[in-house]
Amino acid sequence: MSSAALPAVTPAPARPAWVTDVPVLLVAVVWGASYLAAKGITTAHTVIAVLVLRFAIVLPVLAAAGLRRLAALSAPQWRGAGLLGLVLGGIFLLETYGLVHTSATNAGLIISLTMIFTPLAEAAVTRVRPPRAFLAAAGLSVAGVVLLTQGGGFTSPSGGDLLMLLAALARTVHVLAMARIKAVQDADSLSLTTVQLGSAVAVFAVLAALPGTGPSPWAVAADFGAAEWAGLAFLSVFCTLFAFFVQMWSVRRTSPSRVSLLLGTEPLWAAAVGIAIGGERLGVLGALGALLVLAGTAWGRRSAAGSP
Repeated sequence: MSSAALPAVTPAPARPAWVTDVPVLLVAVVWGASYLAAKGITTAHTVIAVLVLRFAIVLPVLAAAGLRRLAALSAPQWRGAGLLGLVLGGIFLLETYGLVHTSATNAGLIISLTMIFTPLAEAAVTRVRPPRAFLAAAGLSVAGVVLLTQGGGFTSPSGGDLLMLLAALARTVHVLAMARIKAVQDADSLSLTTVQLGSAVAVFAVLAALPGTGPSPWAVAADFGAAEWAGLAFLSVFCTLFAFFVQMWSVRRTSPSRVSLLLGTEPLWAAAVGIAIGGERLGVLGALGALLVLAGTAWGRRSAAGSP
């Protein structure tokens, strides 16, 4: 058929940027709020049980949504995703234990150092020196964390602060591993996430069965009241399911850089929720440190992306 016979096609109207930006920004907001929500339902003795409950709720939904794609994964893809899931499990353990022993504000800001650590680690692996602006931004962020943890005067950082710092390093390892394990690079993102979470939940379940690791998930669930169930539902439904599907939807409709920029506001929301709702206080030094962390990570993200 000749092109002349084809009906005229009216170009689709351009999608306003806010249509895509708002859902992604909401993900950053709920992720920022997740620190206070997790802190509200978790104690040092219930960390593992709460992690089992949080992810066991969403895992069947993810598996059902991507059942055919899961079946299509190759054996190397299963192994690679399972290995990444072990790292992911370590990240959640460090984050949650750290959160129990520090403030939600500190947790959200310290974990944002992943955006600085990852390009530095990648530069070390590839032996490509990062831009001087990025190194300056990294120094600014580290100085900010030092001040952030000294809000009440110069003392040793808390154990929770150090655990959150280790969690940021573990996130860096996870990102680098995803980029370097060839088997998972072409894997379907939903399937990859499902296998990773399944592997992490398996780790939590094994730990929960060991003596001395706290009450069982079922005992913790039985003691939950309405507020605790609401917090768990928020972490499971909004911070996991909603966040994952919005990311999948958004990257097909806008640039990864724009998504990253919006998600990078997570520590800002963590601080805002911790202060406004959680009643946390930073002090003068802490507030200055928070500003330096936010400025350093924003500057570092632009420098790593090659922006002016």
